[in-house]
Amino acid sequence: MRILLIDDNSERVASLTAALNNSRYIVSHLASPESHLLKHVDQIKPDIIVIDIESPNRDILESLSTISQYDPKPVVMFAEEEGTDAINQSIESGVSAYVVGDLDLKRVKPILDAAVARFTEFQKLKNELTETKQALASRDLVDQAKRLLMKKKNLAEDEAYRAMRKTAMDTGQKLDDVARTLISLLNTI
Repeated sequence: MRILLIDDNSERVASLTAALNNSRYIVSHLASPESHLLKHVDQIKPDIIVIDIESPNRDILESLSTISQYDPKPVVMFAEEEGTDAINQSIESGVSAYVVGDLDLKRVKPILDAAVARFTEFQKLKNELTETKQALASRDLVDQAKRLLMKKKNLAEDEAYRAMRKTAMDTGQKLDDVARTLISLLNTI
């Protein structure tokens, strides 16, 4: 996995790179905490972002939040700041693992492994939630259209559903698209 490393301490960079030697992680790019994180992520397309700083600043947190929304990836932050607010803001911005204190090089690889696993599981749950919300919204549309058909056309529930289903099959549309069209048409009558 290609790592975008954000750090301005050359000794830590060398130590971290050495600690990841012979692992699945490769530091493919190094950037300063003052550089434009979004630009680096867009150009390099890293698999994981590792940030080693004293304390996360507002610009980094805003950039991480944007990345989390549009191109999510695992983010590991090693920081000295141990305040609850800093940790919560970092996690809300998309940080997968926030590690406080001195960097123990023996722990780096397991921390990255855990962050990647946590990120993968979170993305899976997020996708399932999105799919469930879409299915519920679709079902609500179908139910609303069915009720309108029952009321305006004086149909029984199963007749209204069959009519919608037949229209969907005849026109090659999804059932919720037919429902959306029926709702707009029947609400004008």
